[in-house]
Amino acid sequence: MAGADGAGEWARHWQYAALPDLDLLRARYVRHTFPRHSHEGYVFGAVTGGVEDVGLPGGTVHAVPGTVVMINPEVPHTARSGAPEGWAYSTLYPSAQVVNDIAAEVTSLRGTVGFAETRVTDPHASRLITEVHRAAEEGNALAADSLLRILVTRLIGRHGSPLPGLTAHTGGARNAVRARAVLEERMADPPTLETLAAELGIGPFALLRAFKKEYGMPPHTWLTDARVRRARRLLDAGVAPAEAATAVGFTDQPHLNRHFTRIVGVPPGAYQRERGVPRPGG
Repeated sequence: MAGADGAGEWARHWQYAALPDLDLLRARYVRHTFPRHSHEGYVFGAVTGGVEDVGLPGGTVHAVPGTVVMINPEVPHTARSGAPEGWAYSTLYPSAQVVNDIAAEVTSLRGTVGFAETRVTDPHASRLITEVHRAAEEGNALAADSLLRILVTRLIGRHGSPLPGLTAHTGGARNAVRARAVLEERMADPPTLETLAAELGIGPFALLRAFKKEYGMPPHTWLTDARVRRARRLLDAGVAPAEAATAVGFTDQPHLNRHFTRIVGVPPGAYQRERGVPRPGG
């Protein structure tokens, strides 16, 4: 299985063709730690062994078997082992569209659905997550789709609520948004913090504070996460890892490999193979 090593770690991060708006990760980690990052969609994780410590803006939660971790889109978080033996888990990453479409069909909730609790004790929902994985791995599209919808309906019904609407940006937040736009546009050759702040007409430390307040991480950490996200899209399109690395601003493929593996959980090559992406020239 992809990502196996001498520590007994292994991981499979993949996409089931019948459910294209869902990513799946099943893994066991001991030494691996996920740096601060976020996802465009939701995270629903079920620990099947050991303890996972998830670091969130409000503090660290300890996930054990029988619990479900729910993380809303764009919420920065970290993950690491909470026990010497590490942790094993099955995680689903449905797109925001999938979750909100289900909410619109089965509840009165409208807009973007959110979850106020990050970790809940729900052995049945935890089993549903592992059953979605099993059905997808067996190629049972009807079961995988049905179980996913049952799971999301259960989580929304018990723990979901509309996310608050966007509030008017303060001056600092507006500067953070402008800085993010610059970094996205110049990802392959970003400015220094001092240069970026000067372009926006503010001080470097003021920009640093505003950016971290708005996005939960400093600009350089956010940029690494954004580069990995863009690299994933390129890899999904069949771009070779070495080309993807330079396209998003990493110095070379090993540089991409290191950050990609830390954030996604598997190396870029394994990521492409498990998703069935044709090799360039193949």
